Amino acid sequence: MPNRGPIMPRISDVERRNRLGRRHGLTSPLGTVPEVADALVGLHGSDPATVFLSLRARIDGITIEDIESALYDRADLWRIWAMRRTMFMVPPDLGSVMYAAATRDVVANERRKLLKMFQANHGTVDAEAWLEQVARAAVAYLEEVGTATTAEMKENVDGLDTKLTVRQGNRPEVTMSLASRLLMLLAMDCQVAKGRPAGTWRSSQYEWRSLGAWAGEPLTDLPTADAEGRLVSRWLAAYGPGTFEDIKWWTGWTVAKTKRALGWVGAQEVALEGGVGFVLPTDTTQSPDPDPGPWVALLPGLDPSVMGWKARDWILGDLAGRLFDRNGNAGPTAWVNGEIVGGWAQRSDGSIAVGALRGRGTGARTALNLEAERLSQWIGPVSLRFRFPSPYEKELRDS
Repeated sequence: MPNRGPIMPRISDVERRNRLGRRHGLTSPLGTVPEVADALVGLHGSDPATVFLSLRARIDGITIEDIESALYDRADLWRIWAMRRTMFMVPPDLGSVMYAAATRDVVANERRKLLKMFQANHGTVDAEAWLEQVARAAVAYLEEVGTATTAEMKENVDGLDTKLTVRQGNRPEVTMSLASRLLMLLAMDCQVAKGRPAGTWRSSQYEWRSLGAWAGEPLTDLPTADAEGRLVSRWLAAYGPGTFEDIKWWTGWTVAKTKRALGWVGAQEVALEGGVGFVLPTDTTQSPDPDPGPWVALLPGLDPSVMGWKARDWILGDLAGRLFDRNGNAGPTAWVNGEIVGGWAQRSDGSIAVGALRGRGTGARTALNLEAERLSQWIGPVSLRFRFPSPYEKELRDS
């Protein structure tokens, strides 16, 4: 008889859904804002509404004021542009890992773009030295005044109001101020941060402030390979099992870099219903997660529990065309026992419409409707529109 080697541990889709519910704080609520962000390896920060609603779904009794205090007063979470140039809200220790594993490359690439743009507009100037001088002045100004709008900074920091004319593909030329690009680059490099928004909690208009002066905790300098391994270890703890393609997509890394990180972790292979996945070494010896019983959730667009994998058939089925936009951004989703069964949207009168695209029984429908009423009360009078609406969200708005 041929030697077939050890039998690969098997994890079913049901077990994966049980893991998701518990590890993502959907069946066993978490206690604090940093705990949620840590458990999910960061909250998607591209849309302000996502952060608030992702936290609300996982912390019993949390209020909008609680979240605002955590984000803007206590600096519990920082914004960081990391994997796939996506903005995440993360605790400082995870920020250090993401910065070394992904953000350094993002910053270097964005700096090259800005230098090229500046040289195309002002070719006789030593662009690198001049931009560095303006950047230092911008950070120093924020350290002195505390917070400032972009308009105030352009008025008080020499060079920030310098004009740049750019052409993007086949679109007409656009003229912008240097401030719009340089301040974003400084934010990516974790030197400045966006502060409390103007208007409601879902507003995207912010003042700027110095990250060091506000948070008082510099990033820990980590070796790149070490940080990559730590990041994959955290991902496997939150999202494992996942396939090689899941990890490569989520990190935005090359094949070689993904293999190196998995080797650093000592990840173990397991059999999935759709192929082969990876888990942390200790995951193959743990008992299966128990069935948590019936549960429902209404999660926002770009929620990490939807965006954590490239292959989502085991939670999404064939609903991607209705619940994702053309660029792969998830809209708001309705969940029953670890499966996405439909979506939701806020109507013009403030009520929440929930739609089911596959049935899971009258009990589940009743539970989703009750959750919709609670969500509507929590949101209050704020008009909610996700930045990347799905086709189904648009349908439900007018239902």
